Amino acid sequence: MNSSQHNPAPATPADAAAVRAQLGRPPRGLRAVAHRCPCGNPDVVETQPRLEDGTPFPTLYYLTCPRAASAIGTLEADGVMKTMTARLAEDPELAAAYRAAHEDYIARRDAVEVLEGFPSAGGMPDRVKCLHVLVGHSLAAGPGVNPLGDEALAMLPDWWAKGPCVPLQQDAADAADAAGAATDDTAGAGPAEETS
Repeated sequence: MNSSQHNPAPATPADAAAVRAQLGRPPRGLRAVAHRCPCGNPDVVETQPRLEDGTPFPTLYYLTCPRAASAIGTLEADGVMKTMTARLAEDPELAAAYRAAHEDYIARRDAVEVLEGFPSAGGMPDRVKCLHVLVGHSLAAGPGVNPLGDEALAMLPDWWAKGPCVPLQQDAADAADAAGAATDDTAGAGPAEETS
């Protein structure tokens, strides 16, 4: 997969509409597009460390693409997290690289706002709790930053191969309006729990 960016870019109104359509609700704490899918839509967004109501939200990189989320859910159901966690206990080099990924995640979040006493996300640094978070981190930060995120990403099919998961540009705004009318704006955190 050719990633199109490793630096967050401001979310355009079309991006916000695409994310709303992907999630089936308005995005909360949307700060920027952290990674763009080859189809053109955002697939990872950067969120504010605190939501509008002040609630801490430690998941800086939030995977939004429902196709990617579904494929990652299959990996989780297949026991990949358990295997990765076991490897952390057996492989000191992997554990050190994963701890460095945790430190990178915290540093990136702290650059936006410090959440004193909150862990990074996804189970880092000692276990694997959510592959969605690790893949989101790998996509946002680029290869070589999160070793287990990179591994999980390499196991995924090309989720973009069938085209965009939601319509692009103005079509996304129309789809988001339709989705918003059918959902409660206070819906949960998204396709999978991404906090630790």
